[in-house]
Amino acid sequence: MKTRFPWLPVVLWTLISLATLFPIYWLFVISVKQPFDLFSTPDVILRSFFWKNYQDVLTNPTLRGYMLNSMIISSGNALLVTTLGFLACYALTRFDLAGKESIFFWTITNRMAPPAVFLLPLFLLLTQVYRIGDFSLADSKLGMILVYCSFNLPFAIWTLRPTVEGIPKELDEAAYMDGASPWTVLYDIIFPLARPGLAVTLILTWVFAWNEYLLAATLTNFHARTLTTGLSEYVTTTGTAWGIMAAISMLTLVPALVVFSVVQRHIVAGLTFGAVKG
Repeated sequence: MKTRFPWLPVVLWTLISLATLFPIYWLFVISVKQPFDLFSTPDVILRSFFWKNYQDVLTNPTLRGYMLNSMIISSGNALLVTTLGFLACYALTRFDLAGKESIFFWTITNRMAPPAVFLLPLFLLLTQVYRIGDFSLADSKLGMILVYCSFNLPFAIWTLRPTVEGIPKELDEAAYMDGASPWTVLYDIIFPLARPGLAVTLILTWVFAWNEYLLAATLTNFHARTLTTGLSEYVTTTGTAWGIMAAISMLTLVPALVVFSVVQRHIVAGLTFGAVKG
């Protein structure tokens, strides 16, 4: 039955999309305005473009280093927590372990707590406990990758649990009867069928690590400083460089969009992989 007002959903979703995208558009407007234009009468329609803000950001070696740090930390953490979460879900769903439901609940409690609660313990661990001579995990990319595991790994486990549980155990049993090893079952059977959940988990954990500010601002100084913490350097007692901050914020959206577009293809491929043909 055809709807009597086909234009109503289109108009509704168009308005919602415009309301959602307008803050991003306004951020771009700020990033291409000269400093003295920012405090004049707001003009929604752009009439001129001031690209010097982007030029200052892209030619700044310090900011390029911050962006590289963010890419390494976010990608390393996303790959690590997705792998560990996948292995943990396989063990907790395929084997009859005592208290596995309690283990699932315990992992998610680490995600429930606010990050500020863990600031002092993590700071002492990185600076005092995990220290061998002059080597320390403080202000290091490896240290931040491990720190983000504290919050992203519980999320990865709870995100992947329904995916792994939804794969029939009969597939495992049939493979074992054919002489397959547990690692063969995990890689050749469970992994391909779990690819949609793995892709979603990879995207979300990458975004969480990319956008995180509090822990990065506290536990890094220079060597592992991320791009989000670099924004605070433009808020000084003499003023705020709104144009440069907006340009940096726009550039932070680009890697996230690239990662999402790449992994999205794997989600579509994973949804059709292993389909039963009748």
